[in-house]
Amino acid sequence: MYIFKVKGKAKIPDYIQIRDEDFVLVAYFRADRPLNKLERLGFTKDEEKLKELIKTLPFGKLQKLSF
Repeated sequence: MYIFKVKGKAKIPDYIQIRDEDFVLVAYFRADRPLNKLERLGFTKDEEKLKELIKTLPFGKLQKLSF
């Protein structure tokens, strides 16, 4: 799985994309509200790690998720 942070403009917030190995969009959610989507994807045990990754992830850089 891959994660990508999209920069928002003006009143549009920053978003996070999570894509599978074939780069198909699996999840798309606001960077400041990841909790509901994380539960649906099964990342509850790695929730804190993923929250920290979202905070430090640079905009526009695709990164492989490895927990």
